[in-house]
Amino acid sequence: MSISQTIEAAGDGSGSEFRRGVASCAPVLLGTIPYALVLGAQATQKGLSTLELSMMTGLNFAGGSEFAAIQLWTSPPHILLIVAITFLVNSRHLLMGAALAPFLRDLPRRKVFPALFFLCDESWALGLADAKQRAAAGITPAFSPRYYMGAALAMYLTWVSFTTLGALLGPMLGHVETYGFDMAFPAVFLVLMRGMWKSVSAARPWLVSLVAAALVYLFIPGAWYVAAGAVSGLAAAWLMAGEA
Repeated sequence: MSISQTIEAAGDGSGSEFRRGVASCAPVLLGTIPYALVLGAQATQKGLSTLELSMMTGLNFAGGSEFAAIQLWTSPPHILLIVAITFLVNSRHLLMGAALAPFLRDLPRRKVFPALFFLCDESWALGLADAKQRAAAGITPAFSPRYYMGAALAMYLTWVSFTTLGALLGPMLGHVETYGFDMAFPAVFLVLMRGMWKSVSAARPWLVSLVAAALVYLFIPGAWYVAAGAVSGLAAAWLMAGEA
């Protein structure tokens, strides 16, 4: 079904665009729930309260950096190290925001700022793909704010709710990693990568980031592999810009 037929099938009105965004995000939400539970359970094992975990997931809406922060969490915590790693992991949002910028340019700030606050890998991938499909079909405006917010808010509420539930259930479930729930995290990102795939050449920064993180993980103790993967991926994307 083409994007025009999908929009027509969803019905008229702004509410239909919001519902279309929620429906598009539904398969991703199902994959998100298991690793949201894992993060919540891991947080309680590290000594965070349910309220602290809910505040972290609600204010820093970025699962990758939250997993990194939990892995680095000690008592007392090394705040500067956690902040630095969080910045590095979330620095990919600079590139994600730049990719969305041409579609957000004509929106008023009262719509742009909420859109950027709720920006995450999943909502970005869905919103950008939808905007490109609408542009290719000649639909204006190409970016649908209500579609994007439908996907983004569904993702936000699911993430905060199920990480909180994981924190509440964690003490009863024990080490939830033994159930294999954490495999859902890479699985969701593989699905997102499949949707963004252009060519082997365009994927070279991903490969550079993967190799660098793997080598550092194997040979250097600690969580430096997170920083190595983030920095090498960003550097590769910058150096290879325009070549793909």
